[in-house]
Formats: sequence, structure tokens, C-alpha cells
Amino acid sequence: MNSGNFSYLSMASLSPYRSGLQEITAQDYGHALLSSMGVGEPLLAALPADNRSASALWADSGAMALTGLPDGAPLHSPAPLAACAQGAWLALSTLCPEHFASDFAAYRLLGERAALFGYKRQGDRSPGGSCRLLSCADAILAINLARDDDFELLPAWLQTDVHDWEGLAAELPDYPAALLLERARLLGLAVAVSSAPACDGPGHSADPASWFRQTPYGARRRPTSADEQPLVVDLSSLWAGPLCGQLLAQSGARVIKVEGLTRADGARTGSPAFFDLMNSGKECVALDLTSEKGQRQLYRLLELADIVIESTRPRALEQMQINAEPMLAQRPGKVWLSITGYGRCAPNRDWIAYGDDAGVAAGLSQLMEQVYGQPLICGDAIADPLTGLHSAVLARHAWHQGGGVLLDVALRDVVNFGAGFSADPRLCQPDLKSYPVSPPVARRAPLRAGELGRDTQAVCREFGL
Repeated sequence: MNSGNFSYLSMASLSPYRSGLQEITAQDYGHALLSSMGVGEPLLAALPADNRSASALWADSGAMALTGLPDGAPLHSPAPLAACAQGAWLALSTLCPEHFASDFAAYRLLGERAALFGYKRQGDRSPGGSCRLLSCADAILAINLARDDDFELLPAWLQTDVHDWEGLAAELPDYPAALLLERARLLGLAVAVSSAPACDGPGHSADPASWFRQTPYGARRRPTSADEQPLVVDLSSLWAGPLCGQLLAQSGARVIKVEGLTRADGARTGSPAFFDLMNSGKECVALDLTSEKGQRQLYRLLELADIVIESTRPRALEQMQINAEPMLAQRPGKVWLSITGYGRCAPNRDWIAYGDDAGVAAGLSQLMEQVYGQPLICGDAIADPLTGLHSAVLARHAWHQGGGVLLDVALRDVVNFGAGFSADPRLCQPDLKSYPVSPPVARRAPLRAGELGRDTQAVCREFGL
């Protein structure tokens, strides 16, 4: 994001993160992130310097203002989430220095949706209000009723006459978490247990590449000229996937956003300014995916794509006879990026998750409880912008390396990887005078995103669809 495209910019050597008593910096995290992807020493050495503390970045990100009780002070996050966001940006600027200024304040992406929607901190409720932390018989659950028809599923979930939050809170203590999770996953409800991050100590994830899975398929692409850019087909919706696609567009890729005529990106019904931020610079194609013709058109576009971004449960595409693995095997150098709540592997391949509940599943609310004495929601759908940033780094690197891979990225796993770098809890409550808390702010998109289907005819003619 060069300074000419967006309206705000933020304002050495590597400082290795060695101890739980020492806060990780954005540069430390960027180094760890690139290392987890197998990036070699020349690029690691080129990582820009940024030794601002995680606490300073969190206070300035806007996400701190969204964390805490509505009538209390904003709270620091035990996990260095803003440093993770900025570190991912540093990694992206290292891969594409001609397109991304290293001093862009990427950590502020964590708060920009809230800035546009006017969200405030609500304690154990998400700023957007759709996710709440509620107690069942043996655990605390994050329940995200993000769709209107989710409330219609509550009677089937609890097998009793419940239709609102008050009734839900009253009934849940009678049920164990395991039963509730099993039923929720069968019904397609976004429910998660508040649990500790899976790591083996401060700053050390149990698996150094645990935030993604990479499976090779087919042949890699032969080396291409430096100015050659990929064709990206973006099937994703809402926040994480579209942000990834928009970043790839900013890096010079041609990005075609594909939506269903009868099932468009749900973000179109929200803030137009937010939709523009996620989708400006993309061509907009709408297909009738309920018809054989529309499914054939989609299949052909996916065949031609160099990078595919999708954020649906695998079975949704499989029902249209679209499978990532054979398409990768048929086209040398293709990159298929799958963004889901919990990954593509059974049994969790079809579990639903959104940004707030995925953060709880990754351990954020339990970390907040350990530090502040009660479970709280951390930021606004925090897993979404973090996953969008990480996915753009991963997809761009895979393309540079010649492709031929299926990239499996889960919202929960991205946050869990970052939470593995949490510092000692004593660092979670620094002097607020040293770190003044900034409200959420949002960029201004340089262009309006296209209307639904604006470019359908032109793209169909070009590719003979």
C-alpha cells in the first residue's frame, strides 16, 4: 500500500524474542513468520526494522479501545496481536518491496471495521454484538449468531423452546460443552470453547508452521519474468479472504472477484466504505451458480487462475464438482488458498467459525481471564484481519516459489500462532500514560468497488465462458 493509495501511514537490527518477560516486536514476529514459511536468509536479512513494542502497537491500533468492559478502561491484550499484524506487513513488504511501504500502519487494520460501523467495546460480547461468551455446565462458550436464521436453529440445538439470548443464557448451564459442540457443528452454528492457546511456552508454538498447512500438487511453474503477475480468482467473502485478495491486487495481481447471483458477498449489505476497502481494484463477476452453465463458467475460470482464494467449507465447492486437488494437478504452478475456520482436514473441515469465536477458540478469552479475572472478547473479529494479512504473505510467497500447492489456512490457527508469542502477564498492564490509547480509524479506499456483476460480460467474452 503505497502512500498515494491510502490516507494514513505510521511512522536496527533484528532483536530476537527470547523470553516470556520480553515483549515481541513487529520485526521479531515478521522474522518468525517468514522462517515458518521456509524463507531463506537473504530475504530474512532484508526484513525492515521495526522495534516498537507490542504494547505500543496495540494501544495505537484501535483494537485496544475495543477490548474491555463498556464502563471500564480499555485493556491490553496478553497476546501481541498488533505486533503480529505489523510483522506480517513487514514480511509482505519484504516479498514485494516495490508495492508495499514498510512503514504503513498495518496494525490499524485491526480496528478499521469497527471505525466504519461505530462499534464499541462490550466486555464479554463482541463489538459487533453477534458473538457472546456464555457459561454452560462445564465451560465457557463463544456463541456467534451472525446470521438472522441462526436464531431459528436454537430450538434444534438445545432441543427446547429458545429463541433469544436471554433464553439461551438460562438454558446453557444444563448442558455439557461436548454435547453442545457436537450439535452445533451438525447444525452449522459457530460455537467454540474458551480454552488456552496450544503452545509449549511463551513465544514457542507447538508446531513452527502451525498457522498453515501446505500440500504440493502437480508441478511447479517455471521461473517467470519479474514483472509477470498472477491471475487471481477470489471466491471469498466478508473480511479475511477479501482482504487477502485486495492485498494481492495492490501487489500488481489481476484479481477477479466471483460471486453468486443469488448469494453475493454478505459484506455488500453492510458498510459500503468497508466493502470498498476489501474489494477495490477487483473485477466483479456474478454467475448463476445454481445452473449448470454458471457452474461450468466458474470451473473454467478456476482452471485459468494462477491463484484461487476461497473461504467456504470444502463440501460447498465439492457439491459443484469443484475439487482443489485435481485442478492443481492439471495446471502446473497453480496456488489454491483455502481459508476456513478450523482447516480442511477431517473432522473439523466443515465446522463454522467467524473472526470473534475463532479468536476465543485460539485462546484469547482465556488469556484475558488469566490476566483480568474474567473472560472477555479481544478486539473486533480479530482473526479476520490477521488471517487476511498472513494469507497474502503466504500466497505471494507460494507464487514466487513456483506454486503447485494447496494452502490450508485456518482462522483459529493464525491467532493461535500469534498467541504463542504472549509475554509474561505482568507486561499486559503497562502505564497507559506511556501508551496512549487511540480510537479505531479506517483507511479510505482509492476507488469504489464494483457493483455486483459489473464486469461479468467483459470477463466472459475475454475468456470465452
